[in-house]
Amino acid sequence: MTDLRIETLTGDSDATLLAAWQLLHNTIVPVDSAYLSLEDVRERAGRNILELAHLGDEPIGCTTVRPPREGTATVISRVLPAHRGRGHGTALYERALAKARALGATAVETVVLTSNTAGLRFAERAGFTVEVDRYRLDGDTVDWVELRLA
Repeated sequence: MTDLRIETLTGDSDATLLAAWQLLHNTIVPVDSAYLSLEDVRERAGRNILELAHLGDEPIGCTTVRPPREGTATVISRVLPAHRGRGHGTALYERALAKARALGATAVETVVLTSNTAGLRFAERAGFTVEVDRYRLDGDTVDWVELRLA
């Protein structure tokens, strides 16, 4: 397993923690349409469950759980490339999935950039095998794919 330390963020969390989550998100999801400012992160932390994972003192991953709408929650786990393949993503994903289920989700989806082949493989291994939608946001050069947990 992993020696992750995971913190749940809120809109009132310390700016240093919010900035670490922001840096991870913006590094792992490098498209203009997904860029988040610190204020964006603070706002999202007020309406979604955001978690920040540390290995020792180093932030290495983050998650987002969007609460269910019409029964469907969205779960996204992100891990820096240098820390992948060690079970960290699985630990984050399983924790986020449990949180979505605790919020009453009857279905769970995720969203991945089609250019993120490692992320797509991870999602497929986790059971996200039903494609719900594929779209391109203004300014992006690659598509996003929404996948549902089978």
